[in-house]
Amino acid sequence: MAKRHGGKILVDHLVAHGVERVFSVPGESFLAALDGLHGSGITNVVCRHEGGAAMMAEATGKMTGKPGVAFVTRGPGASNAAAGVHVAAQDSTPMVLFVGQIARGHRDREAFQEVNYRAFFGSVAKWVAEVDDTARLPEFINRAFHLATSGRPGPVVLALPEDMLSAICDCPDLSPTAQSFSAATPQGADAIMAALDASSRPLIVAGGSGWSQQAADDLQTFAEARDLPVAVTFRRQDYFDNTSQSYVGDLGVGMNPKLGQRLRDTDCLVVLGSRLGDIATGGFELIDVVNPNKVICHVHPDPDLPGSIYRADLAIPARADDMVAQLRRTNAPEVGKWSNWTAQARSEYEGWQEPLETPGDVKMEAIVGWLSDNLPQDAIVTNGAGNYAAWLHRYYRFKRYGTQLAPTSGSMGYGFPAAIAAKLQNPEKTVVCMAGDGCFQMTVNEMSTAKQHGANVIVIVANNGRYGTIRMHQERHYPARVSGTDLANPDFAALARAYGGHGEVVKDGADFADAFNRAVSANLPAVIELRLDTEALSTANTLSQIRALGQQN
Repeated sequence: MAKRHGGKILVDHLVAHGVERVFSVPGESFLAALDGLHGSGITNVVCRHEGGAAMMAEATGKMTGKPGVAFVTRGPGASNAAAGVHVAAQDSTPMVLFVGQIARGHRDREAFQEVNYRAFFGSVAKWVAEVDDTARLPEFINRAFHLATSGRPGPVVLALPEDMLSAICDCPDLSPTAQSFSAATPQGADAIMAALDASSRPLIVAGGSGWSQQAADDLQTFAEARDLPVAVTFRRQDYFDNTSQSYVGDLGVGMNPKLGQRLRDTDCLVVLGSRLGDIATGGFELIDVVNPNKVICHVHPDPDLPGSIYRADLAIPARADDMVAQLRRTNAPEVGKWSNWTAQARSEYEGWQEPLETPGDVKMEAIVGWLSDNLPQDAIVTNGAGNYAAWLHRYYRFKRYGTQLAPTSGSMGYGFPAAIAAKLQNPEKTVVCMAGDGCFQMTVNEMSTAKQHGANVIVIVANNGRYGTIRMHQERHYPARVSGTDLANPDFAALARAYGGHGEVVKDGADFADAFNRAVSANLPAVIELRLDTEALSTANTLSQIRALGQQN
């Protein structure tokens, strides 16, 4: 082998692993890696903040099923990137974060920007390591990519001491490890069907990672042929066509109470790929941990997860997509066995979709309804965290897999970086980011990243002048005692234009459609600011109503 510095060895192995794009904020601690990227064919998307870079990498991993890759510098850079690592952990997204590190001879002296990364990331990453020997870079990179995708996917962090990375070495390349999966067998599918056949009130729940359009199609074919109801977990609404008569809603924040009751009442719960966490189970109250009072069949790629909270009557260590393919091949039971149960659940979902009118000239339910009716079926919609997202989750109907990018971790600021990554990955598709005024300002500086790299996304900013979710909780617990939740906002449309993008303000909902069409025609990163009534705080209650309820309590 020709001698190469560690940065070139690293990048050569990224190429071998099929990496096409990395996201970075440059730092002197990994100059050799930047040099290795030069001329490599890998696109280096230069971001404005490490949190944005990590979230773009996470979104890329979520879209492709292969590890998204980010490079950040030591100390503050790594700290900023931690938010994206946390998203990847809670969303089960494959991701590899490379972090620059101080020189090996300076460790344990509190050198400039020194951090113990094993301790710092140890509770959120699947594996954290520091590469001490340049010759072992192939080994560490191979293991990082393998662990990021094996079992339950997740983030891996590799720290790279700058002197190790710049050192010259003649080590041979190492081919990627072949990906292995736990088997989904016909016997496992038959066992699930036996549990379903014995039930009268079944419910299928789809979630987790590792899905595809084929898996979504297989699940829809399986469910519709048997009149089975299918719910999805928080922010996984694109896993099942929402227009299907078998789709009954999402087990997310602010879920339909009637769907929550169905989860409580079901006598056979089949969980495909998801955890049964606090969001899906209403704070572990919709299913009793001690006495679930239902048969639970849990399919998950991590063999240790089923039964870790709720005991599983049938635990199958397999990927959800493989199991759905097996289920599709099983024999259907007698026609109409669950038709009434499923039809009632579908009717409750459609009732939940009926818009509740909110105050003001711009109504979020109408905006989201227009988007749902008019965006292409393959349009990608992203969001971060905030009450504004409740309108999207409640009123938007997702029709295809891969059209929703949102953090199950509830991370603010995620939607805009995710939208940029989505547009770079799918330049031919319409990409829309829904953001709150607080959420957008967490990562608005990535507007220059979008402009530099031609990511012409459309951001719809719901501006109500506050951190809405926190204000809602504040009014419930401490009514009329406003503290720390009001925002002084910029002119978002003018800010977009300052970055070289397109910007508009909508003060009347009747003007939204024309504004959106102009944003599409501008062929630039665009912002449409919605000026909301200050009373429009949630999908169900106004600010005054929430305050009144708090005062009653």
